[in-house]
Amino acid sequence: MLLQNKIAVIYGGAGAIGGAAARAFAREGAKVFLTGRTVAKLDHVAKEICASGGCAEVTALDALEEAAVNKHADRVAAKAGRIDIALNAVGIVHVQGTPLAELTLADFAHPITSYTRTHFLTAKAVARHMVKQGSGVILTISTPGPQLKSPGFLGYGVACGAIETFSMILASELGPSGIRVICLRSDAIPDALTTSHVRKVFAGVAERSGTTVDAMLSDRAKTGTLLGRFPTLADVANYAAFVASDRAGAMTGAIANLTCGSIVD
Repeated sequence: MLLQNKIAVIYGGAGAIGGAAARAFAREGAKVFLTGRTVAKLDHVAKEICASGGCAEVTALDALEEAAVNKHADRVAAKAGRIDIALNAVGIVHVQGTPLAELTLADFAHPITSYTRTHFLTAKAVARHMVKQGSGVILTISTPGPQLKSPGFLGYGVACGAIETFSMILASELGPSGIRVICLRSDAIPDALTTSHVRKVFAGVAERSGTTVDAMLSDRAKTGTLLGRFPTLADVANYAAFVASDRAGAMTGAIANLTCGSIVD
């Protein structure tokens, strides 16, 4: 198993990506601590993991609240003895598809301030414990937002660019302490539409294009990716488990391209 006896904290553990990653981490031997705002959804993921022979615990947590994030990380470290892996998969509903002329400052700033805040708070909380133990992996999530060439993605594109830059600079700062930082850059994930905030976010873009979310993504996948498809939840979760493992021990400060070729590095 790739993550045997590892301790993993997943922020946004009831979401599509967070839940998929939690299942993958547990399948590879990690004990996972799931956090999110809705206990019922967290319990559903945890029950699936435990039913498959894994180990999971849940905590209701707002990952935008500094004191709560710090308290939770301290509690996990005290109970488990360490924190080996942290993944921030928090999803925040925001506006997409609105061009600059119609975009309010509040809608522009919301994804930037919210996503950078939660990534900063969670990384700082777990890093305090990882530095003490001299090892750890911090995983962040981004999208091709900074490289999109169509209108309507200004706020979210800047947010993703900030997360990627944050991840690379953080890797430089924490590297001497044995901590690796990797940003997972995925793209639209069709099988996440039913279990996350993504459909609501994409709805504005699709409506302005005179189509549906499903039709829009299908067309983009066929014409805008090298593989003719978008990544699946399994693609992202399985890669997250690998890169969090010791087999990827030489990798840090990287933006992992999981876009199926919608962008080429």
